[in-house]
Amino acid sequence: MAVSKELLRECIIDQREMVENAQVVSRPYRFEDNGCYVFVGIRHAGKSYMLYQRIQELLHNGHSWEDILFLNFDDERIAEFNTEDFNTLMEIHYTCSQKKPILFLDEIQRVPHWEMFARRLANEKHIVYITGSNAKMLSQEIATTLGGRYFIRHIYPYSFAEFLQSKAIPIRQDGMYSTRRRGEIKRAFNEYFYYGGLPEIADYKEKRQILSSLYQKIYLGDICARHKIADTRALSILIKKIAESIKQPVSYRRLHHVLESTGSKISLPKVVDYVEHAEESWLILPVQNEIARLADKESTKKYYFADNGLLNLFLLDGEPSLLENIVAIELMRRYGNDRVSYYNARSEIDFVVEDARIAIQVSYDLLTDETVARELNPLRKFKASHPDWQCVIVTFDTSKTYDTDQGAVAAVPVWQWLLS
Repeated sequence: MAVSKELLRECIIDQREMVENAQVVSRPYRFEDNGCYVFVGIRHAGKSYMLYQRIQELLHNGHSWEDILFLNFDDERIAEFNTEDFNTLMEIHYTCSQKKPILFLDEIQRVPHWEMFARRLANEKHIVYITGSNAKMLSQEIATTLGGRYFIRHIYPYSFAEFLQSKAIPIRQDGMYSTRRRGEIKRAFNEYFYYGGLPEIADYKEKRQILSSLYQKIYLGDICARHKIADTRALSILIKKIAESIKQPVSYRRLHHVLESTGSKISLPKVVDYVEHAEESWLILPVQNEIARLADKESTKKYYFADNGLLNLFLLDGEPSLLENIVAIELMRRYGNDRVSYYNARSEIDFVVEDARIAIQVSYDLLTDETVARELNPLRKFKASHPDWQCVIVTFDTSKTYDTDQGAVAAVPVWQWLLS
């Protein structure tokens, strides 16, 4: 049954007010003026709020609701919205305005054959922004379905700077803070470190409970139900093993061996499928060895969780793993998840970013000479063949500069590095 024009118009007007009044933390995403975009990322990363931010920017820059059309399909009043209602939606807009609308379509995956409407809009040179649930819309499928008509924009959880902004804690560009302000920032960082930066759970007090519920949605909905996985025990063990293996490269064969040792009768190709499903849901993100052969790059990777809060569900006294995870996600946020690698020759460097010419070691502390040598020597050797690269050690709370025969290497507290 079609949705009535009156009800659809009522929803549009009500939702306009909601978008205008939304308290949005401005995030540094940039858009082509005439580009069409699909926002993808882990659940609760703030994809809908990116729509609100973009609309508020347009309104601030001289646009009006006469040339903007926003609809959230998650509104229960239009639960019966169907394919034929898309034309009604456009008709309602043109009844009120002669201007070609910029469209913002939130949770559009609820409507059958939505992708055909999205393609038609792009073909008619509309500017369109789309979000949808990971259970129905994954970046690989979007790329296939929308055939190059849309940019895919990856939305990550809050950076630490955005997290501070959400708590109204000011950031100084020169990094000079009073003792009181530094303490305030460190208290906020502890929360960010252990519970992550997912915008839609930032204001909850029972964060661990909310994170556990979110993990179940991803695990049962985005992975198990979507891919019809019957052996949920094997998948659960695999994800726990990946969480325990943060900081270490892990191969498909190793994961297969672990599952077999727990009594799971599962094939190696099925293990590969399970890992790929977890990647598609944005629960985990892979990092490859920069200098490995192609086969090893594909079969042996380091894996990180998209948010520290989700990783922390699996860890006990896991601060070193949380530290490396937070650095990995920040690098992916800054440079793109396909631009971050690790470097494993005779010794390992935790992260290299060729585009930025940065090499990073992560060490929770540098309390002993042995630890300093373990972290510093690979960077020193790397810098000998990469003299124009910046080499850094990110720590939990150590600030120091080490002089080497290849130049200075700085050790930087992670909260400062995140704000740099």
